[in-house]
Amino acid sequence: MNIHVQSPGPNGGRMTWFDANRVIAAFGVVLIHTTTDSVGKAFVKADPEQRVVPVMLRAIGELSGSEMFFVFSLFLFAFKLDRRQPTYRAAIGEQMKRLLIPFAFWAVFYALFKIFKASAFGYSHAIVDQWLDPSRWASNFIIGSSQYHMHFLPTLFALMLFYPVMRSAMRYPMLGLAIIPMLGMMGYMHGYLWGHVDDPMLRSYLVRAIKIFAYVGYGIAAFAIFGLFKQGIPRGESRLLSRTALFFVFFLLLATLPHNLAAMETGAWSHRTGWGFFAHFLMPLAVFTVFLGLQHEAWSPVWSRLARFTFGIYLVHPMVIDVFDVSVASLGLQLTPAATVLLKFSLVAAGSHGVAYGLSRIPALAWTIGLGPLPWSRRLESPAMPAGAPARTGPIAS
Repeated sequence: MNIHVQSPGPNGGRMTWFDANRVIAAFGVVLIHTTTDSVGKAFVKADPEQRVVPVMLRAIGELSGSEMFFVFSLFLFAFKLDRRQPTYRAAIGEQMKRLLIPFAFWAVFYALFKIFKASAFGYSHAIVDQWLDPSRWASNFIIGSSQYHMHFLPTLFALMLFYPVMRSAMRYPMLGLAIIPMLGMMGYMHGYLWGHVDDPMLRSYLVRAIKIFAYVGYGIAAFAIFGLFKQGIPRGESRLLSRTALFFVFFLLLATLPHNLAAMETGAWSHRTGWGFFAHFLMPLAVFTVFLGLQHEAWSPVWSRLARFTFGIYLVHPMVIDVFDVSVASLGLQLTPAATVLLKFSLVAAGSHGVAYGLSRIPALAWTIGLGPLPWSRRLESPAMPAGAPARTGPIAS
């Protein structure tokens, strides 16, 4: 079992541009989650001018976000479907093993690991109550509520169930624009649910269900982009595409400015509305297209070596963040918001890579970050790879 594969191009070569995008996006997610205080706020106790650095760094991190990982994964899923033409049952069965088994491991791990930070900050009783609540465990396994990043794996698997809908975009790329009204539907329905459903647990399930239906739009867009990539984009047209996409990145970044200014003033991350909402959720596609347009440039192979750990970095970085927060509190360090963010990002980025690398070196645990077979399946796997097959390493589900 291996969640990750290398990124072969349409002619068998490496898609190093893709690997570079993956690495930058992984550390972008780390940057998002390290630009807050220990309770996830925008340093609400600090003065507005002290929030400038954290909020601006978070804006840079949000050029990618977890939505970028959906685009990556679904783009490579389109590649695999086009290459192998599996049956629906075979395709979904394989993704179930690759995604849901590691998810179950991390869902349990984070549900238990939360006691580490809770004990240090005095709310361990609340975590113990969660352990004793069957509905909470159901939520952990169904929608990934054991930690703020665990939604990715079950949501990705749910999206893959709809791949027959996405495949038409490979032939008709204009269908990729469906992401815009689908996101609009999500924003409208989420607002309705938050205003009319009082039961928090029921509301969380309904919100996730709407999110999955809307995020199918990312799959349609990813399949559309793969369709264009498969046809081949000449060097000159690629550069033109990259420049145009970069213009849209700056345009969308401008539309997120009011949201970030509000965070500087209040110390809280407000709900995204209007064009700021669309700018945030369309940003990953614009950034991905920038890298797509740079596919013919000379990329260092270092990106590909780093890329195999990006999924591991995504999975383990909240654990490293908790260790940092507890350490700072235990040492009684008094840091400014800017110093906190810069120190936290540096240590968490390095620490997350280190943990992912360490796990990859332990055969019994490498599968937890998609870099090795399940322990009980090794005897069933052939020791030899088929001739011409790409190496099965790398950070994105496919």
